[in-house]
Amino acid sequence: MHAPIGNFDNATPAPDCLDELTRPVADAVRHWSGTVPADQILYVDTEPDWADTATFVEHYGRELLEQSANCVVVTGKRGGGTTLAACVVLSTTRVDVNGVVRRHLGARKASFAPMDTATGETGMEYGGITPVGLPGDWPVLVDSAVADLPYVLVGSGRRRGKLLVPGKAFAELPGAEVMEGLGVA
Repeated sequence: MHAPIGNFDNATPAPDCLDELTRPVADAVRHWSGTVPADQILYVDTEPDWADTATFVEHYGRELLEQSANCVVVTGKRGGGTTLAACVVLSTTRVDVNGVVRRHLGARKASFAPMDTATGETGMEYGGITPVGLPGDWPVLVDSAVADLPYVLVGSGRRRGKLLVPGKAFAELPGAEVMEGLGVA
């Protein structure tokens, strides 16, 4: 199948390649219940050595720079409690952790989660964390610019491979909230 964005040799509906995905991502695809059919979520194989953004877009298409999203895990702390959340923003922006995220989580302090926490709590590889398959009780904050795109390139749960996801599907993820201004230039 031809990929809707980027220059990839092949795009496969995610339900047809569950073995290429980490367990939490495969489970989320297997039990997908959104209005966007699961077979519209596509998996593309990518070279892990080309994961750096500049190298990635050089090989797979410059237009991907504007059609890619990053998913980062953040922690919000208030009193003795800690809240883990995910933020999904365009790769050309950064997450407003100390403003939008901190206020939304009602936290006194918000920061990026340590790598061990992010990978341990998600069951995904660092550099490949995706909002598809995150723990169901996590807030998943999605910048509106991501949800507005026809297709978005995002991690697959592994360093190798990416998912091409219809933007509107991000709004249907468990715990998802679409927000204005989450990603800032």
